[in-house]
Amino acid sequence: MIRINEIKLSLDEDENLLKAKASKILKINSKYITGLTIFKKSVDARKKDDVHFSYSVDVEISLDENQIVSKCKSKKVSLVKPYKYEMPSCERKSDFRPIIVGFGPAGMLAGLILAEAGLRPIILERGKGIDERQRDVNEFWTKAKLDEDSNVQFGEGGAGTFSDGKLTTGIKSPFIRKVLEELYEAGAPEEILYSSKPHIGTDRLAVVVKNIRKKIERLGGEVRLECRVDELLVANGFIHGVRYTCRGNQLDLEADSVIMAIGHSARDTVEMMFRHGCEIIQKAFSVGARIEHPQSLINKAQYGSFAGHPKLGAADYKLACHGLHERGAYTFCMCPGGTVVAAASEKGGVIVNGMSSLARDGENANSALLVGIEPKDFPSEHPLAGIYYQREIEQRAFELAGGDYKAPAQLVGDFLKGEKSTSLGNVEPTYPLGVTLTSLDKCLPEKVTKTMRSAIVEMDKKLSGFALYDAVLTAPETRSSSSVRILRDELLQCNIRGVYPCGEGAGYAGGIVSAAVDGIKCAHAVLSDEH
Repeated sequence: MIRINEIKLSLDEDENLLKAKASKILKINSKYITGLTIFKKSVDARKKDDVHFSYSVDVEISLDENQIVSKCKSKKVSLVKPYKYEMPSCERKSDFRPIIVGFGPAGMLAGLILAEAGLRPIILERGKGIDERQRDVNEFWTKAKLDEDSNVQFGEGGAGTFSDGKLTTGIKSPFIRKVLEELYEAGAPEEILYSSKPHIGTDRLAVVVKNIRKKIERLGGEVRLECRVDELLVANGFIHGVRYTCRGNQLDLEADSVIMAIGHSARDTVEMMFRHGCEIIQKAFSVGARIEHPQSLINKAQYGSFAGHPKLGAADYKLACHGLHERGAYTFCMCPGGTVVAAASEKGGVIVNGMSSLARDGENANSALLVGIEPKDFPSEHPLAGIYYQREIEQRAFELAGGDYKAPAQLVGDFLKGEKSTSLGNVEPTYPLGVTLTSLDKCLPEKVTKTMRSAIVEMDKKLSGFALYDAVLTAPETRSSSSVRILRDELLQCNIRGVYPCGEGAGYAGGIVSAAVDGIKCAHAVLSDEH
């Protein structure tokens, strides 16, 4: 197969022209091209007077590929092998079914691989099925009634289900393609297979998650919802099973392999693992707020006169800089045309996150504006000090905003001047439970607010309007990643043999795709274990 990079199409040109452009680059008649698929599609907006699409395509031809590639003499052209996932051989001899704790991206892909291998995994998820979970989340967003086991963080699909469904990742792994193909097969839009910035959208994610569960079940796996794992059953340093509570009943389940894909918010589970002697260390995480702008402002800043073109949709951004004290500040999980959501999972705490639908057609753009927190900033050297630090910030925000799950908020202009906000401007905050205007200095650490202030000014130089006075900061965002790492060895097991810390909650991923990839890795580790 031949890959051709950097094929340019204007916004008004049709993709049917790709075949003709490919044949011109290869210097062959288009009749010899027997197949063409888009490998990657991106918007090139580096020059605001020439915003266009850039494509990489894979073509199959009826001629000698090696000869054609060598004759065309273009750096844009190369020979590639199509990706095909290969299941590793199963060395496992145990009669026990492997257990997976958590049904977020890591647990889903681990479960899928083990089910495809014929091991009939049992997946325990503390939260409810997606339909009931959505009702519980809506109950919280409209009436401030929080279910601590069924919310934005917990339930079928994990925390990623109530997000933009963003599939960008900084990792490099051949398993990324496997993840995208499974998501597409489960109902995600085809564009995720080739978009440079793929996303599914909150509305589509519910369908995708259900279909992955159904596939696991068809293959012999089992997903037990509303089943919270309370204890690991350990003897002589080896796992022998788990104790869990399911709809009020406590049950024991024997196992010699347990993948702990618990997510970044299962703090009680981390504490339980710590009690059992699992080796856990502090890990850097980030703290900040959601920043909301009019989506039209972001479109104009990114696309200039091309803003509003129907083929472009809502523009996004990704910004980073070093503020005071050289502490990193960056935007994260930017949601074009999205909303800020209430993401609490513990009573008495406020957390914000962002999400958007597949259409991304909301009035506002929002993104996390985060500052890195290092272990040296934690209040103690206790392995779980980061968790306690996060919780302290969330509880402070809860009290500051009035104790009813409203979120503290401040206009960017007031924040930069160090003045408490008293009224909103032209940007209406989208946080569903309402905001309390205040000063974010009262809930966020001083080193965070100092760095955020300098970062906003610097980022405005890169994205015109970022420091818009009326833009709204809603806080706190504390759950962008785990604040602990549960140590594991080259076999991906922790010091309790047979336990596989996995995904974002264990400190080995940061986002849907990287968590799913880690789930595949842990499933492979179970397959290769000969016990």
